[in-house]
Formats: sequence, C-alpha cells, structure tokens
Amino acid sequence: MSAVVAEAAVGRTVEPHERRPARLAELFLLVLALAAGIGAFAMVGRATTGDLPEGFWVASGMLAGVALVGHVVLRIRAPWADQVILPAVVLLNGLGLATILRLQLSGARNMVGADAASNAVYSLLGALVAFALLWFLGDHRRLRRFTYTAMIVGLALVSLPLIPGLGQEINGARIWVSVAGMSMQPAEFAKIAFAVFFAGYLVSNRDTLALAGKKVLGLQLPRVRDLGPILIVWAASLGVLVFERDLGTSLLFFGLFVAMLYLATERSSWVLIGLLLFGVGAFAAANLFPHVNARMEVWLHPFDAELYDRVGGSFQIVQGLFALGAGGLFGTGWGEGYPQRVPYAFSDFIYTSIGEELGLTGLLALLLVYLLIVQRGLRTSLAVRDGFGKLLAGGLAFVMALQVFVVVGGITRIIPLTGLTLPFMAQGGSSLLANWIVVALLLRISDSARRPSALPVRGQVAPGGATHEPIVVGSAGTTPDGRPTGTPASGTPLPRRTPVNGGPTEIIAPQPETPKGEHS
Repeated sequence: MSAVVAEAAVGRTVEPHERRPARLAELFLLVLALAAGIGAFAMVGRATTGDLPEGFWVASGMLAGVALVGHVVLRIRAPWADQVILPAVVLLNGLGLATILRLQLSGARNMVGADAASNAVYSLLGALVAFALLWFLGDHRRLRRFTYTAMIVGLALVSLPLIPGLGQEINGARIWVSVAGMSMQPAEFAKIAFAVFFAGYLVSNRDTLALAGKKVLGLQLPRVRDLGPILIVWAASLGVLVFERDLGTSLLFFGLFVAMLYLATERSSWVLIGLLLFGVGAFAAANLFPHVNARMEVWLHPFDAELYDRVGGSFQIVQGLFALGAGGLFGTGWGEGYPQRVPYAFSDFIYTSIGEELGLTGLLALLLVYLLIVQRGLRTSLAVRDGFGKLLAGGLAFVMALQVFVVVGGITRIIPLTGLTLPFMAQGGSSLLANWIVVALLLRISDSARRPSALPVRGQVAPGGATHEPIVVGSAGTTPDGRPTGTPASGTPLPRRTPVNGGPTEIIAPQPETPKGEHS
C-alpha cells in the first residue's frame, strides 16, 4: 500500500493489471475426463479378454497427451478461452474410442469395420490440426476476409462426390470421396465453410435483410437481389438431397441456413419460412425420390414384417431399439451386452451401443455433455463483442446441436433416420477432423469474448482518469464570475466537489488568473 501511495505522491500513474488465468478448473476437469476414458479402456479389456486390452498404454498415453498439449496451447495462446469445452471433448473422445474397441473385441462378423486404432489416429490428427489453428489464428475476425472464398470452397466440397471416378456410393448415399485408397466425407468440412460464409455475409447485410423488402401477411420479406448468395447455398443443400441422396447432410445445411438468418435478423418470420420450405421439400422428396420414400416407410412402420426382412429395410433401427430396451436404466456394463447385433454399431448406431451397456443414465449423461458444449458456444456468441464472431460462434454451436439431435432423433424414431454420425464418438475420420476444427474456432472466439478490453465500459473511467477541464461548444471565454461560457459537450463532466460536512455537490468555478504585477 505504501508503494502505491509513494508512486501517487510523485505523480506516477498506477495502471490496473489483469492476471492471466491459471486455467486450474480446466486442468481439474481434464483429469476427470481422462480418468473416465482410460477407465473405460481398462473395463472393456477386463470384461472381454480378462486383461488390459492390447495397446492400452499407447491409447491412454495418446489421450493424455492430447489433453496436456491442448491445455498448454490454450494457456499460452488463448488464456481466456472457455475452460469447459476441451475437457468435455476429451471425455466424449475417450468414451467413443472405448466403445469402438469393445465392438472390435467382440469378434462379430459384422464388426470387421470397427478399428479403434485407426480412429485414435484420426482423433490425434484432428486434435493437432485444432491446436495448430489455435496457435496461428490469433484473431477469428481474419476469417471475415474469406467470406466469398468460403462459399466457393463449400460449394466445391459439396460437389466433389458427384465427379465420376472420385465420388463413391456407400449404402445408397453418394457422399464419399476416395483418394489414394482413403475415403473422406467432404460435406463435414463444407458445414464449416458455409458457417464462415453465412457469418461474413449476414453481418454485412443484416440491416438490408431485416428491413428492406415488402410485408406479406405480416411477415417482413427481403428483396430477392439481397438473397442471391444465400439462395445459391440453399440450392446446393437441395442438390445434396436430390443427386447425392443424403437426407442428413441436406437437413444440416438447411438448418444452418435458417438458424444463422434468424441470429442475424432476429426475425421470427425466417423460422416460419424455413419450416414451411422444409415441410414442402420433405413432402415433395418423399413422393418423388424412392430412397427418401423408403426412409419414411421405415420411420413410420419399422415393425412391419415385410420391411424388417427387406434389404435396406428396418432391421437396423429395430435392432437398435431392442438394444436400448435391453440396456434399461443402468445398462449391462462394459463388455456385458450384445451391441454387435446392430449393423454399423461403431459408426451410425454407436448411440445404441452406449445405451445398451451404460443404460439410460449413461445416455442422459452423454447428452448433458453435448448440451454443455452447445451452451458454452452460445454463451460465447452472446459475450463476444464483434458481429462476425457472434454469428460464427452461434452458427457452429447450433450446427453441433442439430447434428446430435438428428442422430439421436433418427435412432429413437423421433424423425426419419439419416446418415449422420455422433460428433467425437462415432468412427469416421472426416467427422473427427471437422468437429475438432469447430472446437478450435469456438475456443478462439471464447478467448476474444472473455479477454479484458482496453476500451472503457459504461460506468468505468478510462485509463488516465477523467478530464478536469470541461470541453465546451461555442465561445471559449469566461463570464464575469469566472464560469466558462458556451455549452458543455455531451458527456463532458464539469469539475465538481462535495463539501466535507455533506450536502449537494457544487460546480467548481475556475479562478481567473491574476495579472502580473498585481498583488492580492
């Protein structure tokens, strides 16, 4: 205290200093997430083989290394970033790897595609890409320069599976690209490109979209010329449904399109228009395209004997429902159930595998972790100061929430089944890479939102203190009693004092200077 007084006595300015967060909460949560993931590895091995699974220490070290490196990178390059998102993702990733390993160790004929080691490599690669993005992208607002580039990249990625010789059709959907023997799903990366495009375009045109145009039946409709780039992306989402026969990706793009328009304009009319267009499109697609009609029949009549026995019928979804029922409230335990009876239980239907062995309790805990990630993303969207960051964080959080809803809703028959996978848990390199990039962007934006601002906020005095001389508009002289002439500028405080014995504050009138040679 004496040092502060001494500095003030000699006229030095003592500036407030914000301490960098130690991120101890994140470190503690990471320890809990690692304990759950590594413990799941051990329990799977003990239940299926009686010993720790092969490669246990390598997988555990890799998961711990991802958590440690991520913590260090955030502490150095984004110290004010959210401290919950990374531990939540590490927890989901660890449980997903344990579930895939359990299905791989089952030895079932239809589980030959389950490969925990390959998925671990893709998880590591995705984490490294995310950490590199956090290290080199110091400000998320730089992405705004690439608004239209992102649109072109997104459209190109969506179109890749349609190129002959490059696109690959799997299970009736042409959404895969095969290069040098490796397959990838470019639509997973297209959703990030479209989110960047929507954020950049809408932040520049939000007023035009919200105010310009005519009112029809009480709804504010924008002008068609203002919707040109957005309509192109909307047409691309319909093209995915028609030509690539992928209902899930089309729904994801369309939902992102409507949600970000609502975030930008705050017009509920966009939600109504979006629901109307989706309803009309779904009805038309169900009547025009056989693959969509087949999905609708499976959704409405899964227990029909003919549909159950048909190739590509309702066998998968019915077995998934049986698995969820067998799990009950607390599940059978790791390695004690029969999740391998469900086709593609390691990718599209990994949710039923977890439900059978961890029960309804485990599924609710899992959904709460996803809800926590989405909530932190939306909270970041509210807190960040720039419009581009608000729209980008809100769009990325919403697209993750929509993807989880579409996957879980399809498996539980709330909506028709789609081909999307559960983020961070299902086997799939493209999904892991893309969702790790989404997490990196959310962490970067949250660092900007929480970082102390150099600008003063309302009710706070700017560095250097308030001015003692009023700024006036008009003549700069003084009245005979010494008061300044002119009108004080808006927001300029006049010098005031409060009497020692109480009472109202008084304006301090500047004393006129005494001419040289005169004595009081």
